[in-house]
Amino acid sequence: MSEPSLTIGLLEDDPDQSALFSRWLLDAGFGCKLFVQAAEFRRRLGAEAVDALILDWNLPDDEGISVLRWLRETGYRQLPVLFLTGRDDEADVVAGLSEGADDYLIKPPRQGELVARINVLLRRVGLGEDTLSLEDIDPFLIDVQRRRVALAGEDIPLTDREFELAQYLFRRRGRVVSREALLRHVWNIHNAVATRTVDTHVSRLRKKLELNGEHGWRLTAVYQHGYRLEQL
Repeated sequence: MSEPSLTIGLLEDDPDQSALFSRWLLDAGFGCKLFVQAAEFRRRLGAEAVDALILDWNLPDDEGISVLRWLRETGYRQLPVLFLTGRDDEADVVAGLSEGADDYLIKPPRQGELVARINVLLRRVGLGEDTLSLEDIDPFLIDVQRRRVALAGEDIPLTDREFELAQYLFRRRGRVVSREALLRHVWNIHNAVATRTVDTHVSRLRKKLELNGEHGWRLTAVYQHGYRLEQL
């Protein structure tokens, strides 16, 4: 079985609900990373990538709304977040959405609806079923079939690894991508290893594609979290 291409984070302290929801996600073809406490989530997120987050409100050491504020104030402004909670007061729903949640679902959810809502959130940020689309990245052109990258109509020679890195970053433009995610998806390394391979390749790619803001794109390091490619 191939490695799931997208990973959903689940911050939920109830073990029964966590087991149920994670099984639904795995059945839908996603990877799933489980978190029990807010502090654990904050600590691990810098090294472990997730493409979306399912967030409970009531946690043993914090409230989900505080976790959401932390995400939106740091480098995770674009991370899709779905509140999944038993708090069904209108004031709570409004508060969650106002603080930056992308969706709000009341427990107990139905399996099909939960998976469908996650897919909708992923599509909004260019993931999910539409991950092959590489549009609106002028002046760059990425030709997946021919494995070439052009800048303003001029081909830029890249190694196979650099090409994979470039298309991965452009498909996740505007979002923080951890080194662990790059190792997993670009290098096919699934263990947490200490390596400067990622940093070296990112630096080389930044120079080759001139991702310094000159052409409207900038590739920057996000301290303790990874990298972000953004359009200016």
